[in-house]
Order: sequence, then structure tokens, then C-alpha cells
Amino acid sequence: MTRVINGTGSDRATTGRLARAVDAVRWETQSVGQAARAAVRGPGRERDLLVQSLKAALAALLAWLVAQVWLNDPMALMAPWVALVLVQATVYSSLVTGARQFAAICIGALVASGAQAVTDDTTGALALSVPVLVLLSNWPRFGDQGIYAATTAVFTIASGTVSVEAVGHRLGQAALGAVIGVAVNALILPPVHLRDVRENLAALAREAGEVLSAVAGDLRDGEWDAQTAVGRLNAAKRLQDRLDALRSARGWSRESLRLTSGALRKLHRAPTDALPPEDEDERLGRITGHVTALTRSLAVAADEERSPASPDPEVLGSYGKLLELLGDSCRAEADRLLGEEEPGDPLLDERTEAAMRDLHSALQEGLTKEAGQGAARTAVLGTLVLQAENLWADLNPQARGR
Repeated sequence: MTRVINGTGSDRATTGRLARAVDAVRWETQSVGQAARAAVRGPGRERDLLVQSLKAALAALLAWLVAQVWLNDPMALMAPWVALVLVQATVYSSLVTGARQFAAICIGALVASGAQAVTDDTTGALALSVPVLVLLSNWPRFGDQGIYAATTAVFTIASGTVSVEAVGHRLGQAALGAVIGVAVNALILPPVHLRDVRENLAALAREAGEVLSAVAGDLRDGEWDAQTAVGRLNAAKRLQDRLDALRSARGWSRESLRLTSGALRKLHRAPTDALPPEDEDERLGRITGHVTALTRSLAVAADEERSPASPDPEVLGSYGKLLELLGDSCRAEADRLLGEEEPGDPLLDERTEAAMRDLHSALQEGLTKEAGQGAARTAVLGTLVLQAENLWADLNPQARGR
């Protein structure tokens, strides 16, 4: 009887693992399909990845044709190998990576040749050279290319050709592959990463607006408690991940513009003169900080163990209306960054601005009312009003000083 039960349990576990495996395969297949459709549909990260992959394959093929077919070099394998890995995300990184890799290959070939000459034995040469080169590969000057010193040594020793002529052939082919890889990356649709900056800026503004709108809905509907407040705070904290992605994209865009000025930049298929200024990153970063601070203050106000009394629900309802307008402004900012048709910034619209001023006045009156009911309630509401004002000022610089 026990064996039957155990067998049934084992069967169920196996079925569960198979179901999870099938779901994982289905999810991966759907992801691949979505990426392929996105690459066909229009410009984007997926198409950029496709272009860079095809360029790497083209660089390897060209290097092989030049080295093997045209030059008929017996060490032709080195050229396509180097060319393949040098089609990097930017032209600048291709040059830096190429220099590091070529230095590592030179050192690996020379050390392997010396070890073979000293030991006159394949195993002994490997034992003598590879540990030293693997240790040397951790030198920061090599970046992530240091391992090529050890792999070059293995190939050199295993091939049995460690003469001066053979080493010269390997280094010459490595240089040829580096030149072809860098040239293909620079001259054929040179990668210029500007789109990611704009998309991340717009996504940051839109997601901040969604958080504000969600908080506003909870406050208007009276569904605000400690658990809801913590959930909204966690959503606001996730904006930091988007801000980090924006900073990374800005770094890539800055690097991609190096060494691609003038004629090279004209070879790129996307416009390169519409990159949002870096001041926009700082402004959106401040907005993200205000949203996070605002939701944190609301979470404290909703926590009975940390706040003796939360503001009046009617006052919070008015505050929710204000946050809804600020959320609309964030979404309008996202549309502007993407170059979409602007329905008009709510904060610049006279009617909307008047409504915001009325809400602000109501909040000020509520603040005065709360002052008579205790310092704690006054402090919480005052903090909320101040953070909303800061957010308003960064969303609409014209509102400063009003």
C-alpha cells in the first residue's frame, strides 16, 4: 500500500515537473516569436540586436574569405574568430576590446612558444604556460579579454606549430580580424544608442504617472490602509530600477557617439540629433524621488503603529484629486518625450491649473484645520502638501515660485 502511495506521489511530482518544463518552453517560444515580430515590425531593441548579430556573422565571413581564400594563410582561423567578437555594441568599445584582445593574444602566443621551447613537450608546455596566463587574465587592464591569452596558448601548443613563423602568422591573422571586425561595425550601420534613452525617459514618466493615479484612486475611493500603502510604496520603489536603466542607456548613448561623428554618423539609419538633454534625466530622477517620498509618507500615515492619527479622509480625497492631475501630467510628459501628438499638458492648461490651485487651497485650509487637532496630524498633511508641491514644480518649471 505504501509503495502505491509513493508511486502516485512520484508520478504527480514527475507530471508537475513536466508541466513546468512545457510551460517554460512555451514561454520561451512566445518570447522568441514576440522578439521576431518586433524586429520585423519596426525599429527597436530587437531589430538592433538582429542587425548587430548579422554584422558579426558578416565580419567573420569576410575575415575568413580574406585570410583563407585570398591570402591562403594556414592560420586563417584566427581572423574570423577575432572579427566575430569585435562587433561590439559601440564602435568605441570595438576599438578598446580589439586592443585588449590583440594584446592578450600576443602575450598568449609568445608565452606558449617560450614554454614549448623550454619543455619541448606539449603537456609540459601547457602545465607551464596556462596557469600563469589564466592568472594574468584577471589583470584589470585586459578587461574581459584576458582569457584570450590562455586560449591562444592552448591553441598554439595543441597545434604543434610554435615556430617564429607560426607565431607571426597567428598575430598577423589576429590583427587582420581586428581590422575587419572594427571596420564592419563602424562602416555598416554603426550602432548609435539614442532610442533607449528616449524610451526609458518616457517609460519612467509614464510609470510614475501610473503610481500616482493608483494612489489617487485609492484615496478617492477611501480604500487606503496600511497594506495598500505598502503595496503602492513598493511600486514607487520599482521606479528606481527604471531610473537605473535610464542611466545605463545614457552611458551607452554617450559612448556610442564617440568616434561616430560626421560621416560615420550619417551611415546610421536612425536620426542622431534628437537625444534628450541630460537635464531631463536629472528632472525625471527628482520626480521619481518625489513620488517615492510621497508614497512613503502616505504609508507612514496609514500605519497605526507609526502615526498616531492619519489626516481626515475628506482631505485625503482632495489630495487624491491633486495626485490624479499630477499623474495625468506625467503621462503627457511621456507622450511628449516619444514625440506623439500632444493633447496639451494638463499643468499648462488654464482650466486644469485653476483646478489644481483650488485643490491646493483646499489642502491649505485642511492643514489649518488639522493644526487645531494635534501636531502629528499637521506634520503628516504638511509633508504631503510639500511633496506634491515639489512634484508639481518639477513637472511644470513655470509653476516655481507661484
